[in-house]
Amino acid sequence: MPIERLFATPVYAATLARRGVGELNAQLLRECRQLRADDPAGRRWSAANYPGGYTSYGTANKMHRASPTFGRLETLLRPHLGTFLRALQFDLAGRRLEMTDCWVNLMPHRVAHGSHLHPLSTISGTYYVQAPAGCAALKFEDPRLERMMAAPPRRARAPRAQRPWVSVPARAGQVVLFESWLRHEVPANPLRSERVSVSFNYAWF
Repeated sequence: MPIERLFATPVYAATLARRGVGELNAQLLRECRQLRADDPAGRRWSAANYPGGYTSYGTANKMHRASPTFGRLETLLRPHLGTFLRALQFDLAGRRLEMTDCWVNLMPHRVAHGSHLHPLSTISGTYYVQAPAGCAALKFEDPRLERMMAAPPRRARAPRAQRPWVSVPARAGQVVLFESWLRHEVPANPLRSERVSVSFNYAWF
């Protein structure tokens, strides 16, 4: 074929572990909800920045250092990070990425998370603690979109790699990793059940 695909944007999604995920998620869920109850400053921050939901991003964003349960999650994430970094062909020159931030997100009915990216980080991701069937997916935006001034719309059945937006369904026990510059959002949760996730950043020191 004379056509070559250039500048791919990889996104990694996989089950965290073969065993023990249910137990881990049950403990994480308890701690996420307890954190919300014990964090009045975080609830105030969320009321201003995350209407209707709760995130510990503004107050407790080092959960991997504060809780052994979140520390275990960090340990289980590391093999997935290694697989993703090899696929990205990064030359880390003998250094490694370290988790710098780790925070909780609880999204009740109709709560959304607007389009954003994660500045000053290398790899970002999320792990789903509770994701009822049909809850809001993680939606990624083609990073070239703002430059497509005169492009016609894509066909409805265009391959995922050629769509302007692609959604990755949220599934409990699944980890999703992506480069931190990739813009993403979470549409409004259509369900009455809470969507609970742990988000995190890795940086290269």
